[in-house]
Amino acid sequence: MIHNKHVDFYIDQYKKGKILFNDERIKLVEFLENHILQMDELFFDEDKIEKCITYIDKYYFELQPFQKFLIAFIFLYEEETMDDGSKLVSPYFNEFYITLGRGGGKNGLISGISNFMQTSYHGIDRYDISIVANSEDQAKTSFNEVYDMLVDNKLFVTAETPFEPFKVSKTEILSLDTRSKLKFNTSNAKTKDGGREGCVIFDEIHIYEDSKIVDVKRGGLGKVPHPRTFYLGTKGHIREGFMDALDNRATAILLGKELEDRLFPFICKLDKADEVNDSINYQKANPMFHPPLCKYAHVLYKEVHGEYKKLRYNPSGRSEFMTKRMNFPEVDESKVLATWEEIMKTQRDMPDLTNRMCIGGVDYATVKDFAAVGLLFRIGEEYVWKSHSFVREAFLKKSAIKAPIREWHEQGYLTIVDEPSIHPQIIVNWFIKQREEYGLEKVIMDNYRADLLRPYFQDAGIEIEIIRNPRAIHDLLHPRIETIFANELLILGDNPLMRWYINNVAVKVNAATGKREYIKKDEFTRKTDGFHAMLHAIYRADEIQDIDYTETFDLLEAFF
Repeated sequence: MIHNKHVDFYIDQYKKGKILFNDERIKLVEFLENHILQMDELFFDEDKIEKCITYIDKYYFELQPFQKFLIAFIFLYEEETMDDGSKLVSPYFNEFYITLGRGGGKNGLISGISNFMQTSYHGIDRYDISIVANSEDQAKTSFNEVYDMLVDNKLFVTAETPFEPFKVSKTEILSLDTRSKLKFNTSNAKTKDGGREGCVIFDEIHIYEDSKIVDVKRGGLGKVPHPRTFYLGTKGHIREGFMDALDNRATAILLGKELEDRLFPFICKLDKADEVNDSINYQKANPMFHPPLCKYAHVLYKEVHGEYKKLRYNPSGRSEFMTKRMNFPEVDESKVLATWEEIMKTQRDMPDLTNRMCIGGVDYATVKDFAAVGLLFRIGEEYVWKSHSFVREAFLKKSAIKAPIREWHEQGYLTIVDEPSIHPQIIVNWFIKQREEYGLEKVIMDNYRADLLRPYFQDAGIEIEIIRNPRAIHDLLHPRIETIFANELLILGDNPLMRWYINNVAVKVNAATGKREYIKKDEFTRKTDGFHAMLHAIYRADEIQDIDYTETFDLLEAFF
């Protein structure tokens, strides 16, 4: 078993009960001890680890035990014997996922690490580093910290100091020893091609809607020895985005299901919402609060605890506090259709629906952007929803929607239509095809485009029913919708598009009538068409009988 004193110390602190770990860090320790630290072909580069710690302690700030623990794994190496007998040494972990509560020092740590990797202590020439974030201000956070340190310590070249190790400007920091550059970028995949970086740092990953910018920037890795990628962020409210995918990947690693994945997941968060009521649990979300607290952590603790105390008088601030400080996204359940945990429980395997009775639903409020269709089945008390959507290409090009629409198109959850409008025949053709396999009774729709759709459905011989006042069914069906999600009665299969639709729905109480209405959380970046198509079908769900027509069809076939 391999050892490093900083790794041993941090794990020992937890095992002796001196500090608290959240569930993900407990699993990380188990993963490391059962797998990684058992591999004799791995070794900690003690020289680089100590030089990195000394460098950051001297020029930036005194490192805490959890930060030294992380640094040790950045310089964990694997030695392999090549076919010609030569030795190849490379970092074992080449990706690092670091997520913790605001104030935990993510940016400060990455500033020191990135600057160290430019130096001759790291020892790799032209080891360029890019910091990528959603905005220029955020991307410059770590860059400016390095810049300020070099200026404050006079470590940059001037006419008076021509032999200092760095050359600096407001856009680039160059190590004159290794010719390694530190730059910053914004997360625009269209304009930021991958170069020849040695390391790419992605900040604010909770805002990334998909992996496009990550794929582009990481495309330049591998041309320089020892490529590394860092993903930094505190949890956010964007679902089915890049961070959710990274969380799923991290979970598989921590459970020992992906032993060949070289991602190091350092995840700090509360395990349960009510843990916030005892301040000793703050350290689960922010390891800066591991005792004994340094001066920085002591000041930060007072600020965070003060924010918590104020929630008694400002309960609307709880969601932001839980998300940013405790790294535990929380929503006001009275204002959402379903929690994300409830929505995720719809992700169950689709049963065999062949020849089963069903009712269709359509949301076709506008022909210029989205349209959604689907079939609702009943099996016992459970509801099964099979759906598809259509999206106009021209709409996508100008919309501000925060979702991986093109990726979902490639995966078959929706179809991108490159036409002036989503023609009614496209909608009807989908139902005609489904009718060949399922027992479609009728299709329910609202009255917004009913006159446009009606003749096409009539020509196809498909019965339709029009909901004359679609808003009225929101309050009528709300108790049933709540029951469906609370009791895990909805099956969607693995359908990220439908989960996105549902997560975009907010519940608003009409002040005049007291009735509930379903609205979008954001009018410009969210779509709810798929949910409303399902809602229309649920309006007549009681007419769906749990019938499989297979035996009937077999008898008819035998008779004729």
